[in-house]
Amino acid sequence: MTIELNREAIARVAASPAVHEAAEAGARLIALWPLTQAMQMDNDAKYAENLQVRVTRAFARILTGEDVTVPDAEFVYEGADEIPGRPQPIVDALLAANDAYDTMLDYAETGNAALVFAAAESLGIDWDARTEAEIRGAIDAVEAHLKADVEADVDVEAEADGAGAGADAADSVESDAEERLASSADVAQVAGRFATALAVCDALLRVVAGAEAVGAATSGSGELDDADARALATKSLPILLYVNELREQCSVPRICLTDDRMLALVKARAAAAASGASTLEATVELIAPLAAAEWTKHREDVLWDPAEAKKKAKEEDEKRNKEALAAKFAHVKNDNKETVEL
Repeated sequence: MTIELNREAIARVAASPAVHEAAEAGARLIALWPLTQAMQMDNDAKYAENLQVRVTRAFARILTGEDVTVPDAEFVYEGADEIPGRPQPIVDALLAANDAYDTMLDYAETGNAALVFAAAESLGIDWDARTEAEIRGAIDAVEAHLKADVEADVDVEAEADGAGAGADAADSVESDAEERLASSADVAQVAGRFATALAVCDALLRVVAGAEAVGAATSGSGELDDADARALATKSLPILLYVNELREQCSVPRICLTDDRMLALVKARAAAAASGASTLEATVELIAPLAAAEWTKHREDVLWDPAEAKKKAKEEDEKRNKEALAAKFAHVKNDNKETVEL
């Protein structure tokens, strides 16, 4: 199956209300960069650590079907290879998830498709040869799509600058266009980049699922049962990592899907496929609101000021205490209150 990114479909996704709302949240976050305050840089580093803990916990819950806790994920992230009193399969799944996560972190800088398969190996996921070939082809198509976007932007600038520019000027235009395309906080451009990532996610999840797998796993109503949904979600984990890093490569912030949202995603897509509806629309409907919430939280975390938060908490405590005191003595008559004769 050849993967083609339909620009018209991507444009429709970018114009959808859910994606536009997410893009607004993303643009507000992106506009903070480059961070210059030490406190904000530290906050962002803490956010990134917390994001990895949340993602790897979700992955481990999918891989094991067990109740992997936040402390479990934190212990393993901090270097534990065993946790007293906790099942070793949970720890092993968290170790594998962290290995895969760390492996894929290089993709945003290198664009090396081999990292996707290395991450899959870390997670113990064995795609067949057909699936691997189609994933490689899809990633090549994505790179070509992004390159074409840069070249289109270059052509527009070259026309604006005049036809007499030399090679050095052309290189400069291309470099400027690529940087702006990747880092612009313009809402429309963020929406376009996010929509592209959603289309890529949809295409690759279709490859991993396979028409036969979806058809065999769905009932007459088009619903996946929990076991089949978890099996399909497991096969999809490296794709979700890849798409997160693709977003990062295009300066669209990463997101986190919890295990229940992953299961909801594969079920919604299977139902859409069974009914002949758009799996892309099902993907957008589920992921876009999560992205908006994630990027809003990320921005709040970056801007968090402990001193200001402490001051605000103190003011709120004082306000609550005054209100409670006023309510406590509301029934007490004030005999000293002056009366005014009319």
